[in-house]
Amino acid sequence: MEYEFKEDNFDAEVLKSNVPVMVDFFATWCGPCSRMAAPVEELAGEFDGKAKIGKLDIDVSMAIAQKYHVMSVPTFMFFKNGEIVGRIVGMVDKQELADKITELL
Repeated sequence: MEYEFKEDNFDAEVLKSNVPVMVDFFATWCGPCSRMAAPVEELAGEFDGKAKIGKLDIDVSMAIAQKYHVMSVPTFMFFKNGEIVGRIVGMVDKQELADKITELL
């Protein structure tokens, strides 16, 4: 299941999660973000129950994007036990994201 992270659920779903979390910081106007949408959705299904994978629209949740210094999209951030443990900026191969998630399990 792909999660939708927003300011009202970010603390509970990401920072207080008992499983690793990958947040896809994206924007609806971003072409590379659109191309990454399908691989991210596939990963959400593949890791369902083991990790949370979801999206955060930087135009909707600007305060969170600013807090984590998201300067370009897509940016993928990986959280474990409420801490940032990785960041990948730009379009990447689905396998690179899968490898990072697996590393956190």
